[in-house]
Amino acid sequence: ARGLLALGGMGVEPGFSDVAARYASDNLFSCIDEVGVRDGADLVIDGFDFAPTFSIWTTIEECLNPPIIYERDRGWFTTAPFSEPETFVFPEGIGSLGCVNVEHEEVLLMPRWLDVGRVTFKYGLGDEFIDVLRTLHKLGLDSTRPVSVRGLEVSPRDVVAATLPNPAELGDRMRGRTCAGSLVTGLGLDGKPRRTYLYQVVDNEWTMREYGHQAVVWQTAVHPVVALEMLATGEWKGEGVKGPEAFRADPFLALLDQHGAPWAMEEHAV
Repeated sequence: ARGLLALGGMGVEPGFSDVAARYASDNLFSCIDEVGVRDGADLVIDGFDFAPTFSIWTTIEECLNPPIIYERDRGWFTTAPFSEPETFVFPEGIGSLGCVNVEHEEVLLMPRWLDVGRVTFKYGLGDEFIDVLRTLHKLGLDSTRPVSVRGLEVSPRDVVAATLPNPAELGDRMRGRTCAGSLVTGLGLDGKPRRTYLYQVVDNEWTMREYGHQAVVWQTAVHPVVALEMLATGEWKGEGVKGPEAFRADPFLALLDQHGAPWAMEEHAV
């Protein structure tokens, strides 16, 4: 209906990562060559040989689908799962993690509202997690198509998800931090080459103590709460279906700080 606004992709990634890219575009850069969303963590879950910190159903979907890359001259195109491996040093002590291409919405959203040369999304999955995902795929256990088991129709992926522990209930066994952010490369306002990582690190001990929820769940949830305030106050307004980068980032990030969910940025060597 005319006059209505739908805000899509408003969690932490996509969501905060898109807002960070918009902030960089408005305040830090005169020209953006690439926005590379980089996600990593040093979270450990005690008592389990393997336990994901986020929905395994969704993780399988994202990681085994062909990743999407955007380039100004080519538009959107796909590549192989786990392609373009790189080592990225995450801030605040998380350290170096191997990151690979993963399908994610930021690559589709950012070029619609930001003038960028290239957009990628990479997860710091780690070799063990990648091996598990590849094994699930080889065995067909990533499939959502029901199979018959003793007269019952079940989806292999649903079985995997039911077998593993619920990530939302593992907070008291989880240790470490999670980081989400956008690495922006281009020319600064002074015309010189610049590479800046705008990010948010959340400590699981803190979220469990303050909110009773594990860090990944909390970090995903806090950003739509702030976005709802932006919409309710009219700070963000418009018509149609829009992504977070369609709106001014400054008031969102200021309110994020007020909610006790601070963000930061660091300069990287060009």
